[in-house]
Amino acid sequence: CDQAAFFSFFLLPEVPTLSAAVRNVVIVGDGSAGWLTAAVIAAEHGARSDTGLRVTVVESPDIPPIGVGEGTWPTMRDTLRGIGVSESDFIRECDASFKQGSRFDGWVTGQHDDRYYHPFVLPHGYTETNLVAGWLARHQDREFAGVVSFQPHLCARNRAPKQASTPEYAAVANYAYHLDAGKFGLFLRAHCTGRLGVAHISDRVVSINASDDGDIASLQLKNHGVVAGDLFVDCTGMQSLLIGQHFGIDFVSRKSVLFNDSALAIQVPYLREDQEIASQTNATAQRSGWIWDIGLPTRRGVGYVYSSAHTTDDAAEIELRSYLNASDASGDAPTVRKLSFEPGYRARFWHRNCVAIGLSAGFIEPLEASAIALVELSAAMLRDDMPATRSDMDIVARRFNDAFAYRWERVIDFLKLHYVLTRRSDTDFWRDNVRADSIPERLREQLALWRHRPPSRYDLHRIEEVFPSASYQYILYGMGFRSRQEADVRRSDNPDAADGFFRETAQMTGKMLAALP
Repeated sequence: CDQAAFFSFFLLPEVPTLSAAVRNVVIVGDGSAGWLTAAVIAAEHGARSDTGLRVTVVESPDIPPIGVGEGTWPTMRDTLRGIGVSESDFIRECDASFKQGSRFDGWVTGQHDDRYYHPFVLPHGYTETNLVAGWLARHQDREFAGVVSFQPHLCARNRAPKQASTPEYAAVANYAYHLDAGKFGLFLRAHCTGRLGVAHISDRVVSINASDDGDIASLQLKNHGVVAGDLFVDCTGMQSLLIGQHFGIDFVSRKSVLFNDSALAIQVPYLREDQEIASQTNATAQRSGWIWDIGLPTRRGVGYVYSSAHTTDDAAEIELRSYLNASDASGDAPTVRKLSFEPGYRARFWHRNCVAIGLSAGFIEPLEASAIALVELSAAMLRDDMPATRSDMDIVARRFNDAFAYRWERVIDFLKLHYVLTRRSDTDFWRDNVRADSIPERLREQLALWRHRPPSRYDLHRIEEVFPSASYQYILYGMGFRSRQEADVRRSDNPDAADGFFRETAQMTGKMLAALP
């Protein structure tokens, strides 16, 4: 038997029938999700060239973007750099400021000294020794994040994460951005159409035309006729025009876990021109939810996220106005904007030749700014795993659906962690959040394990976890959780080694506070 022929018999599949190539990507919807997805795909797949993918964005002129001000993750720096954006232009045109993490006020006990940070910098020495054991042994009377990281101290002193001479996208301290979502969408649109070769059609979709096999063949527009495509990306927000309305993919509600389903948003002017800009998102717990406070260069974006089952819109607005009056802002701030949402996600994000990205895929709540990060992750996977043919698309779709079902559930686990450890019992909202039946099973199991050891990479084993184990540590120990110190002390539970890193952290803190503007 010929050896080559023998192995080829087993290894080579039958020659497949020819399948239509994927050459034309149509993105329906605009805003941050639509234009960011378009930019990521167009930059990688050469939309400007004759041989690249054709990328078209169809946006409705009748539907304003939902964005009320956004927080991002440090991943946004790589995303913007990858699509060829100048950081200086971005900051200037999108009213952007630096974000170095989140500060949580009132989440544990509701008392005046109840505060902790979730910074973006990894704890110093995190991969070298068990810092938690050292902190528990000698420093648990101090806030965990402030012992293991210099970044909370930068936030507390309103320091920037870089100097004026630091190159674009480079960092002294890891950072992301706060930005004006409306301006960000317009900025991306100009970049996509002016530099990346993305076609732009401003028109309303009046119907969706299906092919014989059930795929979307084309869109019928009100004024521009028919727009055909090979792959359609649904970025139509909560109306979910393609994946929800056309294909009828079920929505998985997670309201039984995370109760918040409403928000009141407001743009607050600064009272003084020289007012300091917060270098973190401030999240302040309230009776039936929490208030975000984001500092931009020209104003603050503030909003109250709450559960309609636990309070009324009028009562929520009273709490919001009270917060503004107490936080160096005028109580006569402009009219409040009401938003409603169902916390959850689609049962499938990619169905046939349609993939949902952004609010059409789902939404939980703005805690920890996961919404725009999930857009980045979705756009990046679509970019890197872009199917070459229609027959490849079903394989890619299964992988995409598996990845994002996992990611959405991990987001839910992580956000629930902020609530389930509270010691507040002053309202039904906080009491209900610690009910056992509202805690996802995986999170319950993790909490049981973490009674005896801190979160580690073995708890979150995928290559691209949404939140790393360090983030779980910041929230766990910020919320007052304590892992038991076992009798069988491990070699990595060395308080002396941890203390060495804590001293280095304190030294770095002093140097950075002196050097950063």
